[in-house]
Amino acid sequence: MKKKWKILLGIAILLIIARLLLPYFLEKYVNKTLNDIPGYEGGVSDIDVALYRGAYVIEDLWLDKENATLDAPLLNFPKSDISIEWKSLFKGRIVSEIVLHSPEMNYIFEDQKKTTPEGKPDVGDWTDALTDLVPIKINHLEAHDGKINFVQFSADPNIDLVFDNIFLYATNLQNVRRTDTILPSTINATATSFGGGKASLDGRINVMKKIPDMDVEFALKKADVTALNEMSINAVGVDFASGTFELYSEMAIADGYLKGYLKPMFINTELIGEEDQGFFEKIWEGFVGVFKFLFKNQGTDTLATKAPLEGDLNNIDTGVLSTILNIFKNAWISAFTTDVDKDINYQEAVKESKEGD
Repeated sequence: MKKKWKILLGIAILLIIARLLLPYFLEKYVNKTLNDIPGYEGGVSDIDVALYRGAYVIEDLWLDKENATLDAPLLNFPKSDISIEWKSLFKGRIVSEIVLHSPEMNYIFEDQKKTTPEGKPDVGDWTDALTDLVPIKINHLEAHDGKINFVQFSADPNIDLVFDNIFLYATNLQNVRRTDTILPSTINATATSFGGGKASLDGRINVMKKIPDMDVEFALKKADVTALNEMSINAVGVDFASGTFELYSEMAIADGYLKGYLKPMFINTELIGEEDQGFFEKIWEGFVGVFKFLFKNQGTDTLATKAPLEGDLNNIDTGVLSTILNIFKNAWISAFTTDVDKDINYQEAVKESKEGD
């Protein structure tokens, strides 16, 4: 009997030691995985393990491109909670759920264009490496209070567009809940955009394919148009004094074939007229002002168009002629609605993809 108790005590001591050492080995594994991504470097500060719920929490995960332009990393995840989705066990599936707290992504245009240091291998896909940090397939994903920055320093002036207060909810990613739906997974997201606008994304998706099939809607409402001045100066040489910018889009992807549109709208906008402008700058701004007056819808004070997008994802036709004609349509025929048009059908994308094979 004493021998039996000694064996049980020895096993208990080994389990305690293993539990104490587990965070150390996990942290070492995560740091190695992040730093093994070609062209990137990263790490974590700490990992906590909760065996009772089959989870571990990664503290302060960061990832950055080597020789990055900005001090802020590409990815900064203060807290990532990765756990077993217990309710899925009753459906006979072992899958995980991830909850990201205040995740931040800084997309620096110049960093993405940089080549890797001499002697280094090609840049790897960091998204694949992040999924390697999860021992089982992901079925449920949440992000709370997230932030995305799009920055271009080479532009004059610099372009900096921000989406913050991001909440994202995606479920049934591994199709645990059996359905006959072609697009079984749902995704919903909201955010505060540049210029204080309200952004939303809703749709269905099938992530089980290499190029996911999807049918999604995007809306950006009531953004202060002056937040686009850096971009508009670079694009067309004008900036705004006041007004509202809105953007609506629907996109369907089937077997790598995209069908959709972008509908930008400029509402009640006024251009800035600066006294120290040169002669040609004044001529150009005057021309833009006349164009805006002629082609805005006088009833809604809206300059808008609808740019169709269609084709293989490697060769998308932007429909330039249709985009131009839609400026006339909004101005003189029928004003576009400040909402998605609900005229993109996923089945049409399926049909077009099959005809293209």
